[in-house]
Amino acid sequence: MEVVLYTKNGCHLCDDAKKLLAEMQSEFPLQLIERDIYKNDEWLEKYHLAIPVVEMDGEEVEYGKITGIPLRKRLLLKIGNT
Repeated sequence: MEVVLYTKNGCHLCDDAKKLLAEMQSEFPLQLIERDIYKNDEWLEKYHLAIPVVEMDGEEVEYGKITGIPLRKRLLLKIGNT
């Protein structure tokens, strides 16, 4: 399962989100894809005030201070449906 994290350098909330998602990788079979919003104008325009943003299946699951709760629910549902 792919999980995308939109982030930027120097963002402490992004660093916290990366740590949390890395911990979740030991519990769920997820592939974390990190995207720096400064490498794509569309991402920068869309997310510059919202980062970090966690996306799964093309949908924003959580943004700002990432708790992992919405993502965990989504992952558990996806596992249950396979």
